[in-house]
Amino acid sequence: MALSRRAFGVGLLGAGIVGTGGYFAVKDRPELQGLLGTRTTLFGFVGGEKEAFLSDPDVIRALGGYGLTVDSRVAGSVEMVREQALLSQHPQFLWPSSSIMVDIARQNGIGIRNDRVVLNTPIVVYSWQPVVDGLIKAGLVTVTNEGHHQLDLKALLDAILAGVDWSKLGVNSLYGRARIVSTDPNRSNSGFMFAGLVLSLFSGNVATSGDLAAFGGKVQAIFRNMGFKSPSSGKLFDQYLAGGLGGEPMIVGYENQLVEWILADPARWERIKASAGAKPVVLYPRPTVYSAHPLIVVDENANRLIEALVSPKLQELAWTGHGFRGPLGTATGNADSAIGSLLPAEIDAILPMPDAGVMLSLLPTLAS
Repeated sequence: MALSRRAFGVGLLGAGIVGTGGYFAVKDRPELQGLLGTRTTLFGFVGGEKEAFLSDPDVIRALGGYGLTVDSRVAGSVEMVREQALLSQHPQFLWPSSSIMVDIARQNGIGIRNDRVVLNTPIVVYSWQPVVDGLIKAGLVTVTNEGHHQLDLKALLDAILAGVDWSKLGVNSLYGRARIVSTDPNRSNSGFMFAGLVLSLFSGNVATSGDLAAFGGKVQAIFRNMGFKSPSSGKLFDQYLAGGLGGEPMIVGYENQLVEWILADPARWERIKASAGAKPVVLYPRPTVYSAHPLIVVDENANRLIEALVSPKLQELAWTGHGFRGPLGTATGNADSAIGSLLPAEIDAILPMPDAGVMLSLLPTLAS
């Protein structure tokens, strides 16, 4: 039956009203901006530990809902706020792994429009079960009622400075002196934060500029003992897994790295747990420092990226898929059963980092 001109006009008017209402309904909801067909591509530098998160198809899809596509390149957190070769590429945002990088960025004249911590993950130590068994006997590691391992990092550092052999720490399977390895503190955030933590532990409190003269030499000795230091936390974690117990007995890393590795292949993790070989173990230094991940907005358009990343959807994906805690350091979703018991719900012994001036004075003394 053919429509009358009147019925056709009423239908067209109704469709217009519905369409206009839908447009404004979507326009007012940032997570649906992508439905309007407009996409904004944002270019910036990110720490390597967030590379897997940003390449996750679910994360890409969720950002797409906000009308955003992220063109990110990996760089060390210290590098991205200091190196002119990176800054001359005109990034619209920087996403380092420590709040102190915001201060250093300002000191380097970067025009910051906004900044906000959107993820958190504590600094941890990765080791292997035979090492941990020895350190438990030596009294350097304790196990909580929930089964998590806590490390007396100050005692370990004192043993390293004293040149104590692994065998004296109850680890007979390793040859030579005890050591721990981090990334290069002049390039990568995990090494940078570890340097601040070590200085504060030797100082007995959050280190000040006055502590540098008294304890900076001890920090130098710890880093000199490491030998080669990787430029990124991702590469160091790969070295740890590839080198195994003999190659990398203890390294400094981020809590979320083992989580991502497990979730990438849960069946592999089950095989490792059931095998007779050495197994990775995460140790929580007590105290430790939190690696906050502030998104630094250089171009106003990147404000939308902050809005998207702190949304419940992306916060849940960050925790359940990649082990990143929320801005307050707590879980932001129900963890997968493969990792549910691996992480403590909260980290209760956190030391603030020394201020930017102290760290910038310490860094040159740790240059390789």
